[in-house]
Amino acid sequence: MTATNARRLKGSMTALATPFREGAFDEVACRAFVSWQIAQGTHGLVPVGTTGETPTLSHAEHDRVVEACIDEAAGRVPVVAGAGSNSTAEAVERARHAEKAGADAVLIVTPYYNKPTQAGMYAHFKAVNDAIGIPIIIYNIPGRSVVDMSVDTMKRLFELKNIAGVKDATAKLDRVSLQRQAMGEDFVQLSGEDATAIGFNAHGGCGCISVVSNVAPRLCADLQEATLAGDYAKALQIQDKLLPLHTSLFLETNPSPVKYALAKLGHMAEDVRLPLLPVGEDTRRIVDAALRHAGLLEV
Repeated sequence: MTATNARRLKGSMTALATPFREGAFDEVACRAFVSWQIAQGTHGLVPVGTTGETPTLSHAEHDRVVEACIDEAAGRVPVVAGAGSNSTAEAVERARHAEKAGADAVLIVTPYYNKPTQAGMYAHFKAVNDAIGIPIIIYNIPGRSVVDMSVDTMKRLFELKNIAGVKDATAKLDRVSLQRQAMGEDFVQLSGEDATAIGFNAHGGCGCISVVSNVAPRLCADLQEATLAGDYAKALQIQDKLLPLHTSLFLETNPSPVKYALAKLGHMAEDVRLPLLPVGEDTRRIVDAALRHAGLLEV
């Protein structure tokens, strides 16, 4: 996949949770989960992002999760591998591995903690761009990285050969229109916020890199397909089913509530790695109610 045909990256793309068992990566569960996601209609897979608990993965584990996901997907849907780091050298290394493993694109987060300037962010992404030959999706998430990439910086980056689009988790819906105006329709805009994904697409987005689709892949795929077909009445009906999940899965730090829900549905163990903890009893009850509301658990 080249930057020029990255428009294939659209619809419901699951930010995959990473299964653990007894402290180790559970590859058997991961492969089964990937196949289930595809069977449920998910349009793309995004391993080793925030939901995949990458801050707690070793480099070897990170690379193995990417390899297992790509191998299991077997070209059925695009795989956008998380490869971000606040170290530019490390982001380049992870991106090169993803390309070698067969990823269709990489997701690169704005450097967190370092607090780079706009010029620093440009240089960081240019270094990754120059090191690989597959599309790069910018992950702009000020709530976790502290920095917010400006539209002007994004426009400069879009002039580079591999910069293809953005996962926008600013929750500022007007940003979608501003970016569309600056970069045009070929710039791939994917929401990073489940609850506002309908509005995001109405402003010109083409999909969502979704946390909730871990748990409700069919509903999330149906919602995206409805918006992309311009059927917002149908999308709102699906949104009404999903809204309790959009809120309850973020009552505690992602992905702890997601891991609980996936364990409840039989897809993986609830295990998370420190400093995250399993969710408390109050959250469990609320997530259970949301799963029932969505028709995923028997009443």
